[in-house]
Amino acid sequence: MRDSTIAMILGGGAGSRLHPLTEDRSKPAVPVGGSYRLIDIPISNCINSDIRRMFVLTQFNSASLNRHIKETYSFDRFSNGFVDILAAEQTKENTDWFQGTADAVRKSFKRLNKHDYEYLMILSGDQLYQLDLQDIIKDHISKNADVTVATIPVVEEDCPGFGIMKVNGKGLIEDFVEKPSLEEVAKWKSELPEKYTSQGKYYLASMGIYVFNKEIIKKLIKENPDDIDFGKQIIPKAVMSDLTVGSFPFGGYWSDIGSIPSYYKANLDLALPLPDFNLYDNENPIYTRSRMLAPTKIFGTTCSNTLIANGCIINAASITNSLIGIRSRIGKDTVIKDSIILGNDYYQSTLNTPSRLDDKDLLGIGKACNMTKTIVDRNVQIGDNVTIIGGDHLEDTETDQYCVRDGIVIIKKRIKIESGTRIGAD
Repeated sequence: MRDSTIAMILGGGAGSRLHPLTEDRSKPAVPVGGSYRLIDIPISNCINSDIRRMFVLTQFNSASLNRHIKETYSFDRFSNGFVDILAAEQTKENTDWFQGTADAVRKSFKRLNKHDYEYLMILSGDQLYQLDLQDIIKDHISKNADVTVATIPVVEEDCPGFGIMKVNGKGLIEDFVEKPSLEEVAKWKSELPEKYTSQGKYYLASMGIYVFNKEIIKKLIKENPDDIDFGKQIIPKAVMSDLTVGSFPFGGYWSDIGSIPSYYKANLDLALPLPDFNLYDNENPIYTRSRMLAPTKIFGTTCSNTLIANGCIINAASITNSLIGIRSRIGKDTVIKDSIILGNDYYQSTLNTPSRLDDKDLLGIGKACNMTKTIVDRNVQIGDNVTIIGGDHLEDTETDQYCVRDGIVIIKKRIKIESGTRIGAD
């Protein structure tokens, strides 16, 4: 079924809820897990599922995403596989940008129709999960479905944040509601196995992953020219029509990285002893760009529940429950807790490391710093004796150097924080 399916991975909108990480990069280009970018997750799921034809639809701040895809994913000449970028463009027929998920696919049909396929799979570029996507295709075929929606069991409290499907015993979707209130959610229970109901999970939420038969997606897009979104418009209309719409229930780990708190939690969860998302799977690896970095060097640092990427030079006193990204430099006596350091895109000079660790203009974190509940974006210079303490005591705010979102301090990209600076510590 490899040659019968094409995957379209949606790059998403402006990513305002992930600001400032999306200030000059798209959501799928945001670093994750120390060494990867979010786009690597759906592409790796496709590759591991033997789906080798992929389009990535981009629009906002797409330069770094385009560069990453170009430098990472290249299939050999004996394969018909590809990962092609479809950027929003003006044509005689369309003079505006993508207005939504369905509109993005509509405006990409001209390129899509140059390929032969039976099934179109729609994926999101900003989710964290591991799933054999062929299982969805097989389930779609077994139910003789026109459309299939991947769903995940959730508890009642989570329902207002999702599109909720009402699914019958045959695994077919009978009704749909977008983000119901808690007052009305009780009537949206589905027939679920005891392993889910025992956890209080009586509801099925859309994962934003869809499979369409070729002629059905063309029909739905053509007959609803003003509909711009799958979740809010196209899928509900498909459910209410005479089409067969199936539900593929997924019981594994899935996280929608749509906000700073969800991004923060998903990354720190990777540093747990047995995380739900497995970066160490021999059969289903996560692919990314090969940077040919040297191993990380650590000098006298106590580490606990911490992921450290390649190419780092670490002299810190302790790092706890944190994620340290590529090429990070951390000075002596520094303490880092509950934080994400995204690292650096380059080394300034081979002369600067490690013989000039006292240089105040080096990228990285200086000596005797104290950081808690902090995200440090790429290519940041932090001086000595800097204290940054995130927490519930902080209100949401934004300055030229940093933002606070839900108690998390985010140091902006390419910013210099002078020695002795204190944020959230007064």
